[in-house]
Amino acid sequence: MPEGPEIRRAADNLEQAIGGEPLTEAWFAFPELQRYQATLVGERVTAIETRGKALLTHFTNGLTLYSHNQLYGVWRVVKADETPQSNRILRVRLATARKAILLYSASDIEMLDADTLAAHPFLQRVGPDVLDPTLDAATVKARLQSRRFCRRQFSGLLLDQAFLAGLGNYLRVEILWAVGLAPQHKAVDLSDAQLDALAHALLDVPRLSYTTRGTVDENRHHGALFRFHVFHRAGKKCERCGGIIEKTTLSSRPFYWCPGCQR
Repeated sequence: MPEGPEIRRAADNLEQAIGGEPLTEAWFAFPELQRYQATLVGERVTAIETRGKALLTHFTNGLTLYSHNQLYGVWRVVKADETPQSNRILRVRLATARKAILLYSASDIEMLDADTLAAHPFLQRVGPDVLDPTLDAATVKARLQSRRFCRRQFSGLLLDQAFLAGLGNYLRVEILWAVGLAPQHKAVDLSDAQLDALAHALLDVPRLSYTTRGTVDENRHHGALFRFHVFHRAGKKCERCGGIIEKTTLSSRPFYWCPGCQR
């Protein structure tokens, strides 16, 4: 299941493909969206924003296409004149003279104006996105200490998009290992130093994953590259303490941790 960094990289690819160029075609499968097809021709995509796993495609005329991939949705970039063969159901096609972006299989798709965007129930419910460059550790620490979240176990809290959008299972696992915390911990029980460390990790780990995961630099022997330290490493030695990494299920998702240094 893709998490925030993967969604953001997908949005980058879509924006790079058609951003800033006039649309030559807009096509929607859902009848309620088809009235926007002619309206969007000639408009440009100004930005593609992510809110957790939701994408907001902003157009120059003030409209925004909201889409959430849920379990099965997937975006593709193709040449403008290309119609790829697929067993998936096409939902959205936006094309310029050079490229087209295609959304398959998703069912949660809406066109919003400024008012409906501000009032959208999902967007109102989710917390700040961990990849939002304006989000800082002080704000994250304040959310950890808030009455709403301070007594929640991290096993569930770090999957709750209302806390921070864009976190998911592998990030939950790696963040807690990075700061040496067990999933049963709660913010209310942590010291100030632990809260500071966790607040920074909640931003640093996803951002490192976004900027480096999936890339290989053969000449880079020093510096930070994202890799799994505990996720999918059950039975192997912990790189920090030498303990054996274990696996269990928490909040209906597989969880990996080192009992030696996550106490």
